[in-house]
Amino acid sequence: MEPIKTVGIISKPNILHAPEIVRGLLEWLRNRRVGYRCDEETAGYAGEPPFFPRDEVPDGAQLVIVLGGDGTLLSAARAIGGRDIPLFAVNLGGLGFLTAITLDELYPELERAFRGETRIGRRRMLDCELIRDGRVIGSYSALNDVVVTKSMIARMIDLDTYVDDHFVAAYKADGLVISTPTGSTAYSLSAGGPVIFPSVACICLTPICPHTLTNRPVIVSDSSTIHILSRSEDGTFLTIDGQVGEPISKGDRVMCRSSSKTINLIRPPKMLFFDVLREKLKWGER
Repeated sequence: MEPIKTVGIISKPNILHAPEIVRGLLEWLRNRRVGYRCDEETAGYAGEPPFFPRDEVPDGAQLVIVLGGDGTLLSAARAIGGRDIPLFAVNLGGLGFLTAITLDELYPELERAFRGETRIGRRRMLDCELIRDGRVIGSYSALNDVVVTKSMIARMIDLDTYVDDHFVAAYKADGLVISTPTGSTAYSLSAGGPVIFPSVACICLTPICPHTLTNRPVIVSDSSTIHILSRSEDGTFLTIDGQVGEPISKGDRVMCRSSSKTINLIRPPKMLFFDVLREKLKWGER
């Protein structure tokens, strides 16, 4: 990792103790003559305008610090847009599968990062296109998942699903989760999908409450293209990482494939994937 001269900082809004944390962090950086670029939430906590839009925070930075939970990290990942900048994610939220650095570890781990002693996990993203009448009307990249789901109460939707032009199933369900290995511990897990080791090169399709109970999660190669045709009249919605998206009409097609974009997550040296699972999912200790 190149020497760190400037860091970007992205923060979760509405954290009660965040002003104290942010002001301490900025003072720590100033004492080391390191510049910083803050998003609006961070600047508000610090009382130090100006701020930058999130997609401009990484410009010129060698490290992006994320203060929040996994949702804040997902937003930061899309803001980085595939740029080769490590993400230093500090958990100020709840469960936090991805934000594995605790507040107590903030400064010791930052010291390690500035010395270049980091362990980095590379996570591949998922590209998605929404196609209507033969035209691409929306393009997205997701770190966790692309979800096609119902947007009306108590009504299932109909989704014809293909993998590399091979018909898989006509799902009648509450929806379908197309997940990266990183996203396997998010919505897909809640819908009954498997936990996937982050380095496995695959995409997971997990139906949400399918009408046919034998419809089970399917794991395919990350070289595959997932093609979903919506056959529902209305009440269908496309969601990216649970944060952005748009309505889907009957006849719309959603195309998903593994992205060329990757995210570099700085991981605590003693916290491995199964350690995170044991801690977050309360799996038994020896």
